[in-house]
Amino acid sequence: MTLAGSIVAAFGRHYEVETDDGRRWQAMPRGKRSIYACGDRVRIEPASEDQARIADHLPRSSLLYRSDEWKQKLIAANATQVVLVVATEPAFSTELLSRALVAAEHDRLRVVIVLNKCDLADRLPAARAQLASFAALGYRVLELSAREDAAPLRPLLADQLSVLVGQSGMGKSTLVNALIPDAGAATREISTALDSGKHTTTHARLYRLDAASAIIDSPGLQEFGLAHLSFGDIEDGFPEFRQTLGRCRFHDCRHAAEPGCAVKTLLEAGAIDGRRYEHFRAITNRLNA
Repeated sequence: MTLAGSIVAAFGRHYEVETDDGRRWQAMPRGKRSIYACGDRVRIEPASEDQARIADHLPRSSLLYRSDEWKQKLIAANATQVVLVVATEPAFSTELLSRALVAAEHDRLRVVIVLNKCDLADRLPAARAQLASFAALGYRVLELSAREDAAPLRPLLADQLSVLVGQSGMGKSTLVNALIPDAGAATREISTALDSGKHTTTHARLYRLDAASAIIDSPGLQEFGLAHLSFGDIEDGFPEFRQTLGRCRFHDCRHAAEPGCAVKTLLEAGAIDGRRYEHFRAITNRLNA
C-alpha cells in the first residue's frame, strides 16, 4: 500500500511527509541519493505507525534551487511564487536579489519583494533607493514591519505556494510567526557587530495558511549560485534585456565590449540601470571562470 502526500519539511535525507489524509510521517528515500525538496509530491510506503519509505517521486511543476561548480542546494518544489525578503537592516545584497530573480524568472514564478522592518524610519530611504530599479521593472515591492503588522502580505499569498527567500536576519521567520501565530518558527536577534543575521532556520518547512495557500520558509542564505543556468537563461532572466535579444551585431554577443551590442546601446542611453548591468556581468563572468 502506498499513500500520496507532500514533503512539508526537509532535513538532509530525512523528510516529514503530510499525506492527503492529514497524517504526518517521518520518511526516508530508498537509496543514498536524495533528490527531494520541500513541497515535492511523493508516494510513501508506511513501515510503522509514523515511519515510511519514499516509494515514488511525483511530477513537479517547478523547482527553485541554487548551485555552484560542485553542488546543488534545493530550496522548494512546486512553488508558484517567490517572496524575496529584504530589510532596512542589516544591509542586503542587491546582486543576490538579482540572482534570485533570475532563478524565479527561469521557472516563470511570480515574484513579490518584501521590504521588512519599515518601522526603522531612518533606514527606510536608503533601502527604498536600493529597490528602486527592481520596482521600475514592474516587480511588486511591499513595505511592512513583520513585528507590527504582516497583514498587507496575506492577500498576495492567496491561492499560491509561496517560498520565502532571503539573507539571514531579514526577518523571514518573524514574518512566518506573524502570519501563522502557532508556527513556532525560531527567531534570533541580529548581530549588529557583523551587520549580518544569524542563521535561525536550518531546514525548509511548509506552513499551510488555508486549504489553497501555503508558504515555505527556507534557510537564510548569503549567496545564490546559478551555475546550472546557461548564458541565454541568464539573459532571459533580466526582463529589461529581452527587447534587445537577437539585435546585437554578433549572435554570440556577451554584452561586454563587443561593437554593435544592443544591450550596451540601451545602457548608454540610460534605459538599463547600471547596477543591474553590473549584476548581469558578475553573474555571466562566473560562467567563464
